[in-house]
Amino acid sequence: MPIAGEVAIVGGYTTAFGVLHDRSYLDLLAEAAWGAVEDAGIALDEVEAAWLATAEPWTAGLVGDSGAAVAEAIPFAPRPVTRVSNFCTSGMEAVRGAAMAIAAGECQVAIAIGAEKMRDVTPRNSLIAKTAEHTHPTIAKGRTAPGQFALLATRYLHAYGATPEDLALVAVKNHAHATRNPKAHFRHPLTKEQVLSAPRIAEPLGVYDCTPTTDGAAAVVLASRAWAEAHARRHALLEGVGLAVTDGYFANLFRESFDFLGFPSTRQAARLAYSQAGITNPLQEIDVVECHDCFTITEILNTEDLGFALPGEGVELLRAGATTLGGSLPVNVSGGLQACGHPVGATGTRMVVEIFDQVTGAAGPRQVAQARRGLAHTLGGPGVIACVMVIGAP
Repeated sequence: MPIAGEVAIVGGYTTAFGVLHDRSYLDLLAEAAWGAVEDAGIALDEVEAAWLATAEPWTAGLVGDSGAAVAEAIPFAPRPVTRVSNFCTSGMEAVRGAAMAIAAGECQVAIAIGAEKMRDVTPRNSLIAKTAEHTHPTIAKGRTAPGQFALLATRYLHAYGATPEDLALVAVKNHAHATRNPKAHFRHPLTKEQVLSAPRIAEPLGVYDCTPTTDGAAAVVLASRAWAEAHARRHALLEGVGLAVTDGYFANLFRESFDFLGFPSTRQAARLAYSQAGITNPLQEIDVVECHDCFTITEILNTEDLGFALPGEGVELLRAGATTLGGSLPVNVSGGLQACGHPVGATGTRMVVEIFDQVTGAAGPRQVAQARRGLAHTLGGPGVIACVMVIGAP
């Protein structure tokens, strides 16, 4: 049985995202799992298997380095739990794993949980420090995510005549969206002047061009379409799922074929998802988008790679207000990674919850009018892994 159109989302929940020193990794995992099960209107005993996404367990004392964390946080033993880690696509990888098990007939109901505790370590033990100090000693010493994505920003501005003011529009938009999201890390608006005058991290990216490091968790309950139609309070269908891995972590930026103007992984993942969902014109057929905006430039590039704009024209969607709530293609109405935050393993599951809520009319003050089909997208590592899911109302 294929995933497309035959696997449903029947419940979802996201914890608060932020600097949560009063909450442990297991606290967040448990809250997300119980919340999703309650939202699905079922008992935990009805869930047959679980997938756990945690990308960086060493920031939480190695809690989350195996599926045993689920059995510790909630009474789930002896049912199977699979832990996955795939850079920033980890959360959606957990959803994909649960969906594949349901499609294969291994179970009728499963849960995908993403959790990450990133703020309980000092800067010297952070994710940034890890990438700068503990990777390849010659080709990657000192390499950081802001530095890598700044290369793409510089290239894009040069190639298409865009400006730092255009990058700032992404931060302004997504922080404005986050004022409607009670779970967001940052819930205050920003002005373009604040973004442009903020301290520089890696030119042309400043503090407000970069996603924060965040604590949080999110969970999704999935079921077969037949089960959902018979039992679910509400449900949405996974209409298309695409995952692509196009290069290695270190090799990507050194390829002569890489033009620093987008990500082949996103294009390939989108092609797979669109083919399954029967989408030929994404701009006309998708109502709402949650896409990876780890840096302001990334959202612009992703709108192009996802087929919503031609190369160099993603910035035009932004300038015209199309990607704002109320526009023709609302993007990251949750606040995105920029303002909602980015607990790496939880981000993908949170995005799926957001689109599930949108297409079932449960997104509250950030609801996109008449949203029936949405897209969730995550991008991992230096852009070498991407996952795209098309989620539609039944």
